Amino acid sequence: MTLLSGRFRDPRSTKCDFLGLIMVRCPGCGKAARVVPAPEEYEAGNRCVFRPRRLVCRGCGLSRVCNGRSLSFSSGRAHPVTDPYFGLPLWLQLETRHGRLWAYNLEHLDLIHRFVRATLRERAPWYDIGRKMTLVARLPAWIKHAKNRDEILRAISRLHASLLAD
Repeated sequence: MTLLSGRFRDPRSTKCDFLGLIMVRCPGCGKAARVVPAPEEYEAGNRCVFRPRRLVCRGCGLSRVCNGRSLSFSSGRAHPVTDPYFGLPLWLQLETRHGRLWAYNLEHLDLIHRFVRATLRERAPWYDIGRKMTLVARLPAWIKHAKNRDEILRAISRLHASLLAD
């Protein structure tokens, strides 16, 4: 049995909150690469999500730039989950017997880990103002089921180990 934490409160984050750093598989060498905001200045009217992005691989030195004007989020179960800017497969994804577990970065993976580990999961009250369909509310049902807790926690630890191996 795993060590369980008592309480998780939904921080009301969405997947757009985790787009500051995205870990992807490098198309050149197959190692972990990063998609980060480009250092160039951007127009003040643009949201941070639509800011230009840069793909950087420390393994082979690959560097690409995306203007960030159009995003394409993955929406299928048959294919690996990709980043919305370059369309490259995410580094932090793993197929389980229930479905695909994925995260954009370690912060995103940590949020899922804290949610799964908790025995008491609290959402924001329905009468409270703010976001209702948060990242936690949109998690698949198989991740939310307590009977899958141990399997999901093992998958999360394998994802953490994949970063150390690279």
